[in-house]
Amino acid sequence: MLDEKLQPIFTDVLRRNPGEEEFHQAVREVLDSLGAVIAKHPHYAEDALIERICEPERQIIFRVPWTDDKGKIHINRGFRVQFNSALGPFKGGIRFHPTVYLGTIKFLGFEQTFKNALTGMPIGGGKGGSDFDPKGRSDREIMRFCQSFVTELYRHLGEYTDVPAGDIGVGQREIGYMFGHYKRITNRYESGVFTGKGMTWGGSQVRTEATGYGATYFVERMLRTRKQSFDGKKVIVSGAGNVAIYTIEKVTELGGRVIACSDSGGYVVDEAGIDLALLKEIKETKRGRVSDYAKARGRGATFLPEGRIWDVPADVAMPSATQNELNGQDARTLLKNGLIAVGEGANMPSTPEAVRAFLDAGILFAPGKAANAGGVATSALEMQQNASRDSWTFEATEKRLETIMHNIHDRCAEMADTYGAPGNYVLGANVAGFIRVAEAMRALGIV
Repeated sequence: MLDEKLQPIFTDVLRRNPGEEEFHQAVREVLDSLGAVIAKHPHYAEDALIERICEPERQIIFRVPWTDDKGKIHINRGFRVQFNSALGPFKGGIRFHPTVYLGTIKFLGFEQTFKNALTGMPIGGGKGGSDFDPKGRSDREIMRFCQSFVTELYRHLGEYTDVPAGDIGVGQREIGYMFGHYKRITNRYESGVFTGKGMTWGGSQVRTEATGYGATYFVERMLRTRKQSFDGKKVIVSGAGNVAIYTIEKVTELGGRVIACSDSGGYVVDEAGIDLALLKEIKETKRGRVSDYAKARGRGATFLPEGRIWDVPADVAMPSATQNELNGQDARTLLKNGLIAVGEGANMPSTPEAVRAFLDAGILFAPGKAANAGGVATSALEMQQNASRDSWTFEATEKRLETIMHNIHDRCAEMADTYGAPGNYVLGANVAGFIRVAEAMRALGIV
């Protein structure tokens, strides 16, 4: 049950945002953690502070017309939700996927606000996207779509206003097309207005690897609290995009053995350990499927088009694909099979029922808003390099990332202890992020 002071706020969120289930879920999770904070610091309930945090500063919806290679005109819908700028310019990725609608972007922007706060860096929270599906489209079609998308969105962007990055369906290619069109429209080489850029035109080392590496560093730090490590552990990683691939890479470096990964067509089990070089070739070079990995790997690798990757027994699970991919039954199966830790590489990949199962079982659980903050942290490092016209080495940037992730872990653990829930990283992350944003908003007044 929500605290009696918070229930009316959540009821109002439901009323004002009908049908946006992912957004409701994200808000409810944060409010569930704030009862002890409000009891100890009642001033956080004054001046509609929590209500303001739950309402985006600006929601932009626009038409995106574009022409395919056959000359046919298509119309998609574009979104940018500028959720909270109390700590700095809005910062958050752009997602191209047919499932995208306003509720998706609001949930991601809300989560991004707290995630960015946890990094300790001066960045606010935002998110954007479109229901455009880049799969099967030519480079020219994607370029035309990105240019049309930016033709409307550019007026809301700026290195001191709103700084997008990539997300699902948006990689370095798409960022390049968007940044190029922004440059053409504005007549400014404003490097800091997009992050996730190529290394030859303002990008940062480690940005591609950052979310996967960061999630792994967080879980490594979490395992240490119980005098354990990745060494010798069997790990399953859902997904096969950037986050999953570089989670697999860092887990392997730290001594773990990743035995399964997946994509929308199914999952592959490779008990000897995923061959990272082969997976990268299939997914990054050939843009293939994990079924192609299984064929190329041969004996020992099994592709399963049906069932759940979470049925595979493992010590550590790293859900790294998309929201609500791991449900309550999956959680119970994982626990029955001996799971000891979960690290969310994706945004809110575990349903509320799954999270409750993990917390009730007392295993280590790293929520996405803390564990996958490495991507946006390295984006902020890219912004620093752009501002100073500098470029850092891979080693120096990765060391900064590792330090940031360890600090996020320690901040979450400390807040969980302070508010009477030791080891509860969900509560710790929500409280730590909330307090930093709330203090900034109080300092800025009613804005």
